[in-house]
Amino acid sequence: MATALLFPGQGSQFVGMGKDLAEAFVEARLVFEEADDLLGTALSRLMWEGPAEELVLTRNAQPALLVHSVAVLRVLGQGVPGQGGMAAGHSLGEFTAHAAAGTLSFPDALRAVRIRGELMYAAGVERPGTMAAVLGLEDAAVAEICRMVQEMGKVCVPANYNAPGQVVVSGEVEGVERAMALAREAGAKRVLPLAVSGAFHSPLMAPAREGLRVALEALDFFDPSYPVYSNVTAAPVLEGKQARNLLVEQLTSPVRWAESLRNMVEQGADRFLEVGAGSVLCGLTKRVVPEIPCMSVGNPKDLDRLGG
Repeated sequence: MATALLFPGQGSQFVGMGKDLAEAFVEARLVFEEADDLLGTALSRLMWEGPAEELVLTRNAQPALLVHSVAVLRVLGQGVPGQGGMAAGHSLGEFTAHAAAGTLSFPDALRAVRIRGELMYAAGVERPGTMAAVLGLEDAAVAEICRMVQEMGKVCVPANYNAPGQVVVSGEVEGVERAMALAREAGAKRVLPLAVSGAFHSPLMAPAREGLRVALEALDFFDPSYPVYSNVTAAPVLEGKQARNLLVEQLTSPVRWAESLRNMVEQGADRFLEVGAGSVLCGLTKRVVPEIPCMSVGNPKDLDRLGG
């Protein structure tokens, strides 16, 4: 069985995440303690006790999600389904996927996502923007709407190609608002504004690129032990240098999630395992490749079911 590991992105965090893991498994508890020491702050307390308005901040949510996923992996240990298989992560989750595959060490991956979160927040302050989910339109229709908005002189681009009929757009507030109105006129089933601190995966994140590039250049990147599918290309990454470059490019490029899932299935994946907080990615998997089973693993009960 070829299992593909999936790692969640920002938005899947919740107060209480990982607490039951730390209480049940010493391997998990050590991950949270290591993260607190590396960051010099009580990230684990924020994850377990909140407040939610602090946890949701980009600089906190991104390391929290990575730490939770790595804690699950440490509990699984050498029995990780998918060793020798393949992996992908949604946005922030791509860093976690590379940590899982050994492209980055856990300490370096954790420092990288903390810096990434800070840079993305700062970019959102420098060039304010927002995002919205468009449901019920074809990818090409959403791309055309964004093109129309751009011709009006406002920034708006497709940011996440998540599943058939689910595309997230990103850009200037006025640009996204215009795109939302055009999407409704075009027959979208739902158009949902997202509570985010910036226009992620859009040109408005450009101020963060140089800072992230410098930060990643200072870290050791190794060739992953199994392919990690890139958000930017939807293709497998096999070299550390390529991983570093694509993780920088990812900031201003759309997440080609649906295409990544299809490509993994074409390369032999016959089961998906969502490792970490929530079950968003399993939900998308059911829409993109409904014939392939997906299981979320984020707490002791999930681990029991997996082992059973």
